[in-house]
Amino acid sequence: METITLANGTDIPVIGTGTNTYGKEDNQYNGELNGDFSALQTAIKAGYRLIDTAISYRNEAGVGKTVYESGVDRSEFYLTTKIPAKEEYIGSKERVEQTILQSFENLKTDYIDLYLIHHPIEDKDTLKQTWEVLESFVDQGKIKSIGVSNFSIEQLELLKTFARIQPVVNQIQSNPHTWNNELIEYLLKNDILPEAWSPLNKVSEEQTAKLTAIGEKYDKNWGQVLLRYQIQRGVAVIPKSHNSKHQAENLELFDFELSKDDLTVIESL
Repeated sequence: METITLANGTDIPVIGTGTNTYGKEDNQYNGELNGDFSALQTAIKAGYRLIDTAISYRNEAGVGKTVYESGVDRSEFYLTTKIPAKEEYIGSKERVEQTILQSFENLKTDYIDLYLIHHPIEDKDTLKQTWEVLESFVDQGKIKSIGVSNFSIEQLELLKTFARIQPVVNQIQSNPHTWNNELIEYLLKNDILPEAWSPLNKVSEEQTAKLTAIGEKYDKNWGQVLLRYQIQRGVAVIPKSHNSKHQAENLELFDFELSKDDLTVIESL
């Protein structure tokens, strides 16, 4: 598995799996929890080691249990979770601490590789106190890296004004529907890794056809082409599938390289 070295010197796999519909009825985000994490089990078996979850997914404990019982050593995994930007989780420093400690319990681990703020916290004081607690866990060695998710350039600039430890990741939507090119350019210039959630979503039939045509030159499918495009421009990806065949295919990205002409076509989608 290829990795990217973050600004703090730690390495993160360039591809991982999302989990926001795992363990839920009908594989729906808002579905009732049913404890079925077979899709995560097959992802781990396929070779995924970056496992991305969040408190708001409601399945953090199930993800942790599945990883713990996988038979793969903890040191091989890169676990990411996220704190919600809601009063009940971030209303005070004590609440932030309790929330993070619950994540450790849910994930059955004594350290977390990457902890993110899931959505922007509009109140500066609340953002500051949340970030300070995250920094304290980094100081203790319990969290290796901290970052954010869905933050704009303006929100990142605000965070910069008081952050003692700068964010190393911003997890954002990036796909042909919303490339987020301006934000990605800013992140790369500021040593913040852009990590794309839903990288294979919201692709039209016309876009799929163009990607498929590119893929035929490399004996790859349209999804592999799209993921490879993101990786070549310095973006990590966390696709998610409940299909073991697709999970395996999404990892087969490192035996080809898109040409400049191909990149230009994809950029124009």
